[in-house]
Amino acid sequence: MTLSPSRPGVPAGYAVVRAGRGSFLVHRRATGVAAALAVLLAAACLTYLCWAQSFVAPSEVLKVVLGQPSPDELTVGTFRLPRMTVGVLVGAAFGVAGALIQTVSRNPLASPDIIGVTQGASALTVGALTFGVTSYAVLPYVSVLGGLLAAALVYAFAWRGGMHAGRFVLIGIGFAVALRAVTNLFMTKGDYLVAQQAKVWMTGSLGDRGWAEAVPVAWALLLLAPCVCWAARAQRTVSMDDDTATALGVRLDRVRLGLAALGVVLASIATGAAGPVDFVALLAPQLARRMTRTAQIPLLCAALTGAVIVVVADLLGRKLFEPTQLPVGVLTAAVGAPYLIWLLVRGRTGRSGGNA
Repeated sequence: MTLSPSRPGVPAGYAVVRAGRGSFLVHRRATGVAAALAVLLAAACLTYLCWAQSFVAPSEVLKVVLGQPSPDELTVGTFRLPRMTVGVLVGAAFGVAGALIQTVSRNPLASPDIIGVTQGASALTVGALTFGVTSYAVLPYVSVLGGLLAAALVYAFAWRGGMHAGRFVLIGIGFAVALRAVTNLFMTKGDYLVAQQAKVWMTGSLGDRGWAEAVPVAWALLLLAPCVCWAARAQRTVSMDDDTATALGVRLDRVRLGLAALGVVLASIATGAAGPVDFVALLAPQLARRMTRTAQIPLLCAALTGAVIVVVADLLGRKLFEPTQLPVGVLTAAVGAPYLIWLLVRGRTGRSGGNA
């Protein structure tokens, strides 16, 4: 694989990568940001495995990760590594899901936890808990079904001869409120222990998560990788003006539906594994886009940003108020809610300025 310098016909900021007989364009800044995020994620993961109630030397952590004998096998390999793996996978899934839904809606406010997708996954999952389904290995599949049903309802009600971004977000917010009420109803119908279990799950937590939760998310990301590669290319056509895309022969409705469905599935699986970890899908794509300064949201950078957010938030949640451990969703909400308010205020200020 070789990287060719810019030449006539290659857009500014891009380079041509040759792999065998094929070649493709890469954005130089996005590639650098992705590499930096990968290093940051590796550092966050190493800190996570070393630093908890007891400190484990990095050399011992590396032995456990590489499968070598270590006296810290139980601490690192049984308790910390599976939980961290779930956090990385869930964060990556939320990051890509948020990027796809924001691309389809053309609205930075649109994310699975804003438009009702995670609330649909939560409602069906809490309902399953109420009726006795307590296996964390089964809950991701229940969440996928709930997220798909919620997204289908939002899409059906928002469709009026076409998909308007503002209408899509507003109807999604309405469904999110209604589905949250359904979730609360299920919690009141269950017994005390089930209600407490559901309450902890609803905050978004990596506590007691292990390989049983990591495997379904890992398989989903692996199997959906070709679809994500397609989505990275399809983003360009969706970002075009509708008339231009139609003139080029692009079937926008089908492409948008495919991108939205992929985002819903990823968000629902992540919700089933860790609960509704709010605002990760809202924050990660926008941070990735601002760092790369690209026209479209870079999916790889969004995935890495989401993974970094979840791992760092869970680490801080375990250490800030030790021995009390805060769920990861509490930390992400504490950061994401002010960001959402800032987006709303900035949007209103921009419209006021334009009307002046």
